[in-house]
Amino acid sequence: MGLIPAGPIGFDLELRDVTYESAISAVEATYANQDVQQVRIGAIILAAGSSQRMGRPKMLLPWGDTSILGHVIQLWQALVGEQVTVVIAGTATHLQQELERLNFPRQNCIQNSTPERGMFSSIQCAANWGQWPETLTHWTLVLGDQPHLRSETLRELMEFVRRNPGQVCQPTRRSRWRHPVVLPKPAFKQLSCSNALTLQEFLASCDRAGLECEDPAFDHDIDTPEDYRKALKLPR
Repeated sequence: MGLIPAGPIGFDLELRDVTYESAISAVEATYANQDVQQVRIGAIILAAGSSQRMGRPKMLLPWGDTSILGHVIQLWQALVGEQVTVVIAGTATHLQQELERLNFPRQNCIQNSTPERGMFSSIQCAANWGQWPETLTHWTLVLGDQPHLRSETLRELMEFVRRNPGQVCQPTRRSRWRHPVVLPKPAFKQLSCSNALTLQEFLASCDRAGLECEDPAFDHDIDTPEDYRKALKLPR
């Protein structure tokens, strides 16, 4: 063993007898932690759909001690700790009232004036929104009607993003791409001026990394009253 002098500030290496291998491991661990800290993730909750098959606004359906929308907002505020936004239709006064009830910051609500153009129009509204912090490195496209995804599954996805920061990251289930979708800044910037007609078409040209998940919630959509009843019975 040899005497290793104190390292640079932040490496926390004191003057003491340590092996060369342990010193290198300490330095590598420090750089790994710094890499994790450099990933800053925002969330875009897509809630501008018409809920036609449900017959009522599904974002307002009860979920736990709040609504579906309230649960999804709480979940992502806890997960990313950065900026969470919600995209709603410009005429959705019922959702505006729910966001006020939830004390959701009004400035983080993005209005889509043409929701009839489909989900990709909401995504492009978010990509063109001018209030994103410059510090963000990634954006997560979240389906508002997925309150049934397990929080541990989403935490695994966030860690997967940190290990693959340069790629578009998505969960997969039985080898099929699923939501949410996490885009690094270069891909997110391309969304604003993309000529693609759908998110699927846009993602086809991206470098993607998939995280295979065992969460059975990925097998269920909440589109109809029966879907909602089944989702309520899924383990959380």
